[in-house]
Amino acid sequence: MKAFTQLTGTAAPLLEKGKPMSNVDTDMIIPKQFLKTTERTGLSKGLFHELKTLSDGSPRSDFVLNRPEYATASILIAGENFGCGSSREHAPWALLDQGITCVIAPSFADIFHNNCYKNGILPVRLPVDVCQKLADQAGGSNHVFTVDL
Repeated sequence: MKAFTQLTGTAAPLLEKGKPMSNVDTDMIIPKQFLKTTERTGLSKGLFHELKTLSDGSPRSDFVLNRPEYATASILIAGENFGCGSSREHAPWALLDQGITCVIAPSFADIFHNNCYKNGILPVRLPVDVCQKLADQAGGSNHVFTVDL
């Protein structure tokens, strides 16, 4: 695993009604039907499946990671309690397979938080108002951020 010291990349705001989405559980991150593997690759196809696809399987054009300017996002901005639910390690694997190596949120579920560290994702806890400001900025014209340890 590569040491995390600095990351400059596109930040994608995961929003619901204009606010960073809260209580994103691991089943939302990677639904159970995509857990049939112990490989860490290929999981990005299931990442946020129910949010990013229509019922016919076609991509939703309004989902942030389907938009061209966020297709290569390496930073995800979310709301409180990110990664809640079951302890599936596939959730950070799916984020990594998508290229996301940093998640910024006010709080994380404990197991998800620890799984991030074990898998090379930096979970950054910031106050709710700061996450909102960052999400607003990322949703505007300046969506390239630098995270520097």
